[in-house]
Parts: sequence; C-alpha cells; structure tokens
Amino acid sequence: MGSARAARQLVCTVVSIALVCSTSAAAGAQTLLGPPVTVAGPIPVRVTPGDPSNDFVFSMSDMDLAGHGYIEQEFFVEGIANRYTRPEMETAEVVDGGHPYKTRFIVRRPAAAADFNGTVVVEWNNVTAGRDLDIDWLQVGEHLMRNGYAWIGLSAQRVGVDQMREWSPARYGTLDVTVGGTIEGDALSYDILTAVGRLFRGSGGRALLGGADVERVFATGHSQSAGRLAVYLNNIHPLDPVFDGVIVHGGGGRIRDDQPVKIWKLMAETDMVRRVGNRQPDSDNFRQWEVAGSSHVDVFYGQERAKAIAASEGLDPSEGRMRDLVCDRPVYSRVPFHHVMHAALDQMVEWVVEGTAPATAPSIAAAPTSTSMVFARDTRGNAVGGIRLAAHAVPTATNTGINTGLGFCRLYGSHEPFDAPTLAVLYPTHAAYVAAVRAAAMANVEAGYLREYDAKTTIEEAEASDIGRR
Repeated sequence: MGSARAARQLVCTVVSIALVCSTSAAAGAQTLLGPPVTVAGPIPVRVTPGDPSNDFVFSMSDMDLAGHGYIEQEFFVEGIANRYTRPEMETAEVVDGGHPYKTRFIVRRPAAAADFNGTVVVEWNNVTAGRDLDIDWLQVGEHLMRNGYAWIGLSAQRVGVDQMREWSPARYGTLDVTVGGTIEGDALSYDILTAVGRLFRGSGGRALLGGADVERVFATGHSQSAGRLAVYLNNIHPLDPVFDGVIVHGGGGRIRDDQPVKIWKLMAETDMVRRVGNRQPDSDNFRQWEVAGSSHVDVFYGQERAKAIAASEGLDPSEGRMRDLVCDRPVYSRVPFHHVMHAALDQMVEWVVEGTAPATAPSIAAAPTSTSMVFARDTRGNAVGGIRLAAHAVPTATNTGINTGLGFCRLYGSHEPFDAPTLAVLYPTHAAYVAAVRAAAMANVEAGYLREYDAKTTIEEAEASDIGRR
C-alpha cells in the first residue's frame, strides 16, 4: 500500500479560478488511497485591514512584498484524508479514510516566474497561541524574498482553523479539518500536509506560482509544528514521500533518517534543556545545529510579530508594540537565531541539489550534576559550546535560553546587559570591540553558520554601537 502511494503523480488543470488536481497511478501501480483535491483561489480580498468584517487574509504579511517583487495570495484546498496509526519510529498503517477537509494556505512568491529560485518552502503554521502563526516566515521572510524562494503557509490544525472561522465567518466559515468536530487530535493534518506539498510539484506548482517551475519542495515548522513534523517524518512521510528536505525548528523528538529526505534540526538553547543529555547524532540524512544563547522565542520574533499585528489592524507596521512581559529575568535573548536559519535554508538547497553535506556544528556543552544534565556556562553565565554568533562570542550581555515565571516565560530566554565597568575591561577601545565582532562573524561565515550579508549587518551594528567608546 505504501508503494502505491509513492507511485502517485499529480495532474492539475485550471478551471476558472479553481485548480482541480487528481492523482494518477504510474503503470502497474495498485489502487491509490487518496482521491483528488480541489484548490480555489486566489480568494479575493474585499476590504482593507482593520475592517470589522475581517474579509482579508488572516496573518497577512507586513513585510515589503512589493519592494522585493513578491505577491501574497490565499487559496482554499479541499480533499479527503486518512487517519493513521502512530507506531514509535515506524511507518504507519491506515486506520480509516474518507474524511473530507477544507482549509487554506497562503502563497508568498516572486511576481515574476524568472525570479523564482526553484525552491518551495511549506510552513506548518504554529497554533500554540490559539491562532495560526507563521513563525518561520517572520523569522526568515526577508531572506526568502532576497533569494527568490516561494513560501507556503498551511493551516493544518483545528485550533487555527476554528479561530479563523470565528474571526471572519464570511471568509473562513466553510473551513473544517475535523469533519464537523468528529475527528480529534488533528488526525487529518498529516494527509493535508502531504496533499499541499504534492500540489507544488508539476503542473500544480506552475499554476499556483505564476508559471514558475518547481525543482524542490521543503517543509518547515516551529515548536509544536516541529513536533508534528517529527511524527510525520517517522510515520507518514515514508508512505508517500513528498518533501526533499525538512527543517524541524525548535522542537520534535528523535527522527528516523532511513528515508530519502534531508532532515535538519535547528535548536535554540531553550530547546535543548530537555534534550541536552539525549542528542540525536548527525548522519548522511540528518543534521542538528544548536545556537548558544538563543531562545525559543527571541526579541527579533517579538518585534516582527508586533509589526504583523499592527498591519492586521490597519496600522502602520512601525506602530506595532511588543507585549510587556513579566518574568523572573529580563525577557528575550538578543542572539539572532534567524541568521543561522538563513544559512541552513541555503545549505539545505545545496544538500538536496548537489549532495553537498552541510557543516556539522558543536553541541552546547553539558555539565552533569548529581541529578541531571545542565548547560556549562562561563563566569558571566553564557553557555559554552554550540554555534556562537558574535552576540554570544563577543558578549555585551548575558543572553540565555532560560527563564522562569508565569505563562510561557520559560520560552523567552533572558537578556541582562553587562555593566559599564565590565564592558570597559572586556573592550578597552571601540576598535577592539569591532575587531572582535568582525573576527567572530567571519569565522562563522567560514564555518557555514552565517551568510555574508548577515555578517556584514553584524559588523555594521558593532561599528554603530557605543561599546568601547570613552
């Protein structure tokens, strides 16, 4: 049955504004498990953001899409999904099928097909906050646009879909991923991901991307979505391999690497708290990078999310304000995790296309105690080991992935600036500080953990700072 699914080929035709896609078996293949899917769109945007009807794209991007030659479109997709068993680290079996669903995905792509780099990134939107969040887009959207990627934001889970239905019944009232509430545990989400990933291969991809040819399809997901991607890779993906590469960001358990898909785990310091003593080793198909001093939710994401909320309310994105959070330590690491994700995305392309294995990276150092494993730290509280960006290797503060307090404080990390006497000892001159930052940034470029334009930004920020000035 698994071989039958792997033999599917997607055939798509454009009918008015609808894309009707059906699966057809290769010669000699068995009967297929899944029926056709239908895609409708682009769904018209009838009002401006802030209108009480909310008849516009939920989680619309606040970034300068037009300035990068990009457009944003929303589509509805409906089809039939299966439910599956979830054996530990083994391929699933179908429990039952015939379950209809209807959900949405967002496409952000180059307006001109010639500007597309051939790579589609499908993000499994996160719903931990009770709504769809395109976390990876907020982290790396600018990088994707600078380099010609197409990004797809998929609403695969009940929490996100139900919130959108309530937010705008007129726009989203027909969406449902639970068959009227009878399917629990987001059991249909895995086939929904497979269906949308496969849409972007062949004629479906060209129709949805303005005639551009898709060469490879990746999946990404952060936190809860990363955990679901890990399950998908272990159980479902082997039945019907769709993705060339998967970036599991900020979560997920052990992932089997005995299948033809490249898997990359990107982990903040926060994410390693429960994993520091039980890491998965690198292999031909698996990489794990850990970024010292970074947090599961960092200041960059907080800033970008505030801008997106302002835009959805009809305000200028610059008017967005981050929430005032009260935790036991000052919140949000300033270590720019997203810079490392930029490098991983580009190296994933090279890994898939050229077979060039990406750089390995040191783990954040562990210090065993009598009862557990914790991070080894220097005298100022910064973690030892891991990928060490300049903000951590040439520190002006203690940045950690650790915090405590109410709510999600444990995810925000912390940032505690050094006092003036400490900075004076560390960096007696401004030139000494800038030179140290430059050396750290360029070492990370050489190692493969940083792109050159992010290194340039890092150095320019150091040059503009007051560190070492007297």
